Amino acid sequence: MLTGAGAFAHDFYSQILRKGKAAEKEQMRMAKFASAGVSVLSIALALFAEKLNVAFLVSLAFAVGASSNLPVILLTIFWRKFNRGGAITGMLTGLISSLTLVALSPNIWNPVAGKAILVGKALYPLSTPGLISIPLGFLAAVIGTLIFSNKKEEATYDKIFVRSMTGIGFTESAGK
Repeated sequence: MLTGAGAFAHDFYSQILRKGKAAEKEQMRMAKFASAGVSVLSIALALFAEKLNVAFLVSLAFAVGASSNLPVILLTIFWRKFNRGGAITGMLTGLISSLTLVALSPNIWNPVAGKAILVGKALYPLSTPGLISIPLGFLAAVIGTLIFSNKKEEATYDKIFVRSMTGIGFTESAGK
């Protein structure tokens, strides 16, 4: 709950919606609202998933996380031209494709009543989406980078790479 609320208040609300101009009181208020929202959503999901297999839910969480985050992490480290447009495109494609494939999988659809959430034939035959959604995330990240090319972001790669490997320059940018 704390991680979700903090990320929402600082990263989404303050940096994206308010363009870095949100006061601390505003961020605190948004963190409180986000805490309540995350709590309600978590309780609702827990009640819905009460009878589901926990190992299955963990494997789906890893598949969804890998589909949306793995392409962005690896391309950020190893590809000089990788940019924000590619990151957003890759994350959204990985997330949406993995969730869609889960919704079409035998975990949700089964011809035998009581074996899954819904009765019917699964359109996607595998139980986890990673085999398809992770490569889709990589492909979308590459295409998004090429479409949303930004020379200004490319120029900062060396600075960010050195900082990530050595920590040099971290203290001067920590306050930004």
